[in-house]
Amino acid sequence: MSHVSASYSATLRVRLPDSPGSFARVAQAIGDAGGSLDAIDLVRVVGHEKVRDVTVHAASDHHLRTIVDSVRSVDGVEVEHVSDRTFLLHLGGKLEVVPRIPLKTRDDLSMAYTPGVARVCQAIAADRDAAWNLTIKRNTVAVVSDGTAVLGLGDIGPEAAMPVMEGKAALFKEFAGVDAFPLCLATTDVDEIVAICKAVAPTFGGINLEDISAPRCFEIEERLRNELDIPVFHDDQHGTAIVTLAALVNALKVVGKRLEDVKIVLTGVGAAGIAVADILLHAGAKNVIGADRAGAVYRGRLDLTGSKAAFAERSNPAGERGTADELLAGADVYIGLSAPGAVSAAAVGTMAGNAIVFAMANPTPEVSPEEIAEHVAVVGTGRSDYPNQINNVLAFPGVFRGALDVRARAITEGMKVAASHALATVIPDDELGAEYVIPGVFNRDVATRVAAAVAEAAERDGVARKPAT
Repeated sequence: MSHVSASYSATLRVRLPDSPGSFARVAQAIGDAGGSLDAIDLVRVVGHEKVRDVTVHAASDHHLRTIVDSVRSVDGVEVEHVSDRTFLLHLGGKLEVVPRIPLKTRDDLSMAYTPGVARVCQAIAADRDAAWNLTIKRNTVAVVSDGTAVLGLGDIGPEAAMPVMEGKAALFKEFAGVDAFPLCLATTDVDEIVAICKAVAPTFGGINLEDISAPRCFEIEERLRNELDIPVFHDDQHGTAIVTLAALVNALKVVGKRLEDVKIVLTGVGAAGIAVADILLHAGAKNVIGADRAGAVYRGRLDLTGSKAAFAERSNPAGERGTADELLAGADVYIGLSAPGAVSAAAVGTMAGNAIVFAMANPTPEVSPEEIAEHVAVVGTGRSDYPNQINNVLAFPGVFRGALDVRARAITEGMKVAASHALATVIPDDELGAEYVIPGVFNRDVATRVAAAVAEAAERDGVARKPAT
């Protein structure tokens, strides 16, 4: 059976006879359709009938519809309506603006707004750096996207990207106390995106670039890093790289292999894929092979240009060729940063013993964890409903927390590596296991430890405006 989760869950309001065995038939219908029964609530009793809210978990939209149809087929049972719990959670958006100070009296108003605020404005005009203390800048990040590379969904546009960016902002606040706001842009032009980010930079202490397609994301980040004096961090590249390296370091401990000895095959040679490969190479990996839709990326492949051509020069040392499935033969590690179906379960079965698979496409992994469980030692995905969730939320809140705490001018390579090492050490070696190579997203030690390491690295690298405390 496919993996069911709350991400595909619904509450069914059902009317059924108030008689023995009537609900048992509903439960049986849910089970027969492969659904998971969750909460059961009595809404009301109407004569000889009961109305209940029944919450079920499914594995997909189609599976959810199958479950509902199965319940509807039960004699004497009426499904009054179906509420998709994920859509309900998003009604009205996931964010709101709440003042930090009370506005209850005339005195409150005179200090927070006119006339008192004018004195604060004049102080900042005289010393622009005072904005770090006297405005939201000290703790606020812009989450910027053009909606061209959202999750595994691709180019869906800025409006459709908003739920993801809202969620990202909520995670910033929940895990690191950082205020963040989504800015989804109705342009894909590199010059315009750079200009917009530069124009809004005075408001923010950092910019988190998100879900911008390659190769434009490389140029946007590079230009902003060169032209702004606040941290610019493309999370799809560097957040993914930080967490992947941390997970792989721990997974290799579990299987008793060394990073410098393993063959690593990676699908998806875009922003995330290249960043992951580069951080692995920097950490000591010797044999990293990238593959795109056309197969292996290697030096001399005639169709390669730009970032892919440059990547070919520093990877795949043996010049291996072939499809992603063919490259997996004898490989120790597979890292998926691409799309569902990028590799087959059969090909995973040809990997070396004690293989490690990180299938990180969202929401559907490159290969189903259930199909490869017997062939590999460690499996990780990008989903929260499987063990070993390799999720950027383990990196970006702490990275920005640390950067903001020292008012960093940039995010350096040293800060990224420090974040990765700090994340890996959250789990003591004696607690590592096949289903526990990366901390859970609700582990409150993660952001604190990552932030401290990032702040210290910022000082070492000379980009901190104030010392870490």
